[in-house]
Amino acid sequence: MADFLNKDDDSSRQQVPEEALNFKEDKHVDFILALCRSSPEEAIEQASKLEGGDKVGGGFEQLMMEHLRMSAVYWGLTAVCIMGHEEWTEVMGKEKLVQWVLTCQHSNGGFGGSEDQDPHLLYTLSALQLLGICDALDRVDSNQVYSYVAGLQQVDGSFVGDEWGEVDTRFSYCALYCLALLGRLSDISEESLEKIQPDGSGQRVVDVAAAAEFVARCTNFDGGFGCLPGAESHAGQIFCCVGALAIVNRLDLVSSDLLGWWLSERQCDSGGLNGRPEKQADVCYSWWILSALSILKKVNWINCDGLISFILKCQDLDDGGISDRPGNVADVFHTFFGIAGLSLLGYFDGKSEYSSFKKINPIYALPDDLVQKLRLPQPSLV
Repeated sequence: MADFLNKDDDSSRQQVPEEALNFKEDKHVDFILALCRSSPEEAIEQASKLEGGDKVGGGFEQLMMEHLRMSAVYWGLTAVCIMGHEEWTEVMGKEKLVQWVLTCQHSNGGFGGSEDQDPHLLYTLSALQLLGICDALDRVDSNQVYSYVAGLQQVDGSFVGDEWGEVDTRFSYCALYCLALLGRLSDISEESLEKIQPDGSGQRVVDVAAAAEFVARCTNFDGGFGCLPGAESHAGQIFCCVGALAIVNRLDLVSSDLLGWWLSERQCDSGGLNGRPEKQADVCYSWWILSALSILKKVNWINCDGLISFILKCQDLDDGGISDRPGNVADVFHTFFGIAGLSLLGYFDGKSEYSSFKKINPIYALPDDLVQKLRLPQPSLV
């Protein structure tokens, strides 16, 4: 008879030093800021270690990962901000960072992942998040970015990631989040905006209601969400769908208890979480799953202590950073999501040594105080 329990690798049985069960704040800060001090080529190399495997060398591998630079800077900078460290402004230079982000913008309003990279909705969101952290959202033309996002919406309410891309619920989240950062979620009701004319001219307007309805159509029988209607439920897609619906205050479209059950079933023997049945645990799902559970007010449906232990075991005790699983190579991607997961779990709460730490917002993946400052919309309780 087949064993359908959530089995992962043997990470739950590996011998891990007791020291690993303490959070290595200083080492993680140094790990991230070292990337900021690195040359662009070295930064790309570090950002490319997304699967916790072998270190990526120079040349072709670096070139292939260059498009991730915008998101990599967001991951690292947000992690440092969560830990309450402000020295990034000196290491990176706030104005220098803003200028670099702006150089990645294209004439159509979208942002690429780095200079000379094509614009994409994923990196447009990362760019706006970085500008929000740097208090520089007023440095972009809101109408231009809005027009770019609106141009990616399809007739069924969905979004593509770029002018050549496929439909994916990730892009629904990115689009609505971009509008929230721009303060433009309610533009559909503003008479000052033109409608599209027969000749194609006029201001495109995002149909927010249609966007929410498309996301709702991606709900599955198990309560989860896929990238398209009928696609398999996946934790990453679930975060994007729940987050998108939270942004537009349509959490009533979520089967809260059923989805909470599916998400809590993602916990493996090691205490870690996987993204779908029969897959290995991965630190990044500490964010994707916990954020959705946090929005639904169901974090207590999992073994929080077990997950905390799993995340801490994934730390690099020598050089800092967090990997996908114990013993693998750390990278900035998993470092951010590991720290974000610990924040959602309340690991840093009430401890004097972490008094400067900031809570992360489960919808926007930014520090809560910044979310309040930016006046980003908060949903009604489920």
